[in-house]
Amino acid sequence: MKVPATLAISLALSSMALPAMAQFQKPEDAVKYRKAAFTVMGSHFSRIGAMANGRVPFDATVAAENAAIVQAMSKLPFTAFGPGTDKGDTRAQPKIWSEQPRFNEAAEKMQAEVDKLAAATRTGNLDSVKTAFGAAGQSCKACHDNYRRD
Repeated sequence: MKVPATLAISLALSSMALPAMAQFQKPEDAVKYRKAAFTVMGSHFSRIGAMANGRVPFDATVAAENAAIVQAMSKLPFTAFGPGTDKGDTRAQPKIWSEQPRFNEAAEKMQAEVDKLAAATRTGNLDSVKTAFGAAGQSCKACHDNYRRD
């Protein structure tokens, strides 16, 4: 019962992503929004990673629930990289806005890898999850390396 509820929440969150930029009254609101989305996504991604890396026992149901949340959240933050959101409390590098097509490609690649991770978790096969987790993690790292200040 948890998986259908998680998927319903995920779909609802995804549907809110498109009009999100219009909802931001100030650029700092958009920055807070995308940071929160990345935080939630990272938290649930880490839970899958703990299983993939053997730090906690693998539970296919828990992995699938977390992957569904990661999948939904992966679509949310990118509406919040609009004009004026390159300032303030952000680790985003300015080249996000000067290289917008490349940044968007990186976001789409990450989303595709997260989709594969979600599919892998639904198989219940730990080896498939490990492989998909590694690829998804690499896509996240590539974007962090290129577009985030540490």
